[in-house]
Amino acid sequence: FPQFSDTGSRKEHVKITSEPKPGFLERLSETSGGMVIGLVTFLLAFYLLFTNEGRALRTARSLDEGLSLVVPLESIHSVSQQNEGRLVHLAGALSTSKPLFDPSYGLSIQAVKLKRNVEMYQWVEYEDSKEYEENGEIKKETKYSYDTEWKSEVVNSRNFDREIGHKNPSAMAVESFTAVSSNVQVGSFVLSKGLVDKIDDFKQLSLSHLEDPHADVTRRGDYFYHSDNPRRPEVGDLRVSFFYAGLSGDDPHLGSAAKVSLQMFLCFASSVPNSVTSKYFFLSSKVTVIARQRGDQLVPYHTKSGDVLEILYPGDLSVEEVFQKEQEGNTMKTWALRAAGWLSMFVGISLMTRIFYTLVDWFPVVRDLVSVGLKAFALCVASSLSLLTISVGWLFYRPLWALLLALLSAVPILVARSRVPPKKQQ
Repeated sequence: FPQFSDTGSRKEHVKITSEPKPGFLERLSETSGGMVIGLVTFLLAFYLLFTNEGRALRTARSLDEGLSLVVPLESIHSVSQQNEGRLVHLAGALSTSKPLFDPSYGLSIQAVKLKRNVEMYQWVEYEDSKEYEENGEIKKETKYSYDTEWKSEVVNSRNFDREIGHKNPSAMAVESFTAVSSNVQVGSFVLSKGLVDKIDDFKQLSLSHLEDPHADVTRRGDYFYHSDNPRRPEVGDLRVSFFYAGLSGDDPHLGSAAKVSLQMFLCFASSVPNSVTSKYFFLSSKVTVIARQRGDQLVPYHTKSGDVLEILYPGDLSVEEVFQKEQEGNTMKTWALRAAGWLSMFVGISLMTRIFYTLVDWFPVVRDLVSVGLKAFALCVASSLSLLTISVGWLFYRPLWALLLALLSAVPILVARSRVPPKKQQ
């Protein structure tokens, strides 16, 4: 039973569907399926919690090993054969051999990465549902609302509840892409692909000083619009923005190695006779790298603990600062995975014990009490088993620490017994 309304630019309608209330056997069947999923989730929690302790220890040992072996380079502009195969630390400005281009817009920038982000003005469907019981039936009331927004991915309007009046184009005329420099260096050293992947501090490129590159493209703010009226876009209109990461380079015409130049040539070769060029100057991006030296390349370093060290941070950091950040990151990841393991165990236990709720769900008072009791049970059991699994992990991966903790846990009991009067002991 659809009901329609129009609230300004946001259109909406309500659809009500109904179905017979599921019987006891049907609910029991659904609960049984949930028990299987719960069992799988429950077992995965043990695996996650146990292996996480090993991963955390392996990473910590690898970082300690790296800190004890790393060699700070005296100069980044010469390659010393004495450091061949060793873990080295260096900091310096990024440099690339060639600028990156956007052939569609004639844009060029001396940087490690250039990203073109294309958005299309499209219809978007929002859904808000609620269920209730009426006359022995389960009814579902769903409110569908539609609005227009800029989206970087094509929204498939065929999946809308009502496509009529909310149809989107099936594809974008211009696609997003990210260009990455094939050769990135810090001084005389070439960065590996893994290190280049870590350069992801994207910042939006300012286009405020540029003119419209073409009659069909309008610049407004930091966007290029494929639209007749950017202030009032229509469905299917596009807007394009650019982002860069790792400013770099040494342009002999525009600046020294301490600065980089950003040149923008906004023209469509055959369409615009004169290109518009704007020049901007930025401090080059400085990074700190810790990796293995292999000739003039910086590649992953494999530790004896079985981990890999291939570290890159923006800015100029000391060896101690880099490894402190890595240790802090390892600690945060460890606790995050512990929390994920506990949550997985809680959900698994809740699904496996759901059958008890199903057995009494026709008694309102009993049903509510059982629901609270099952949640409390899942909370307590998940917490206890999670701590037990973590402790077993410590016993397996860190037996000395586990033994020390066991001895410390016995101290309060020994102290309490020592203070008991002799008569009571007898």
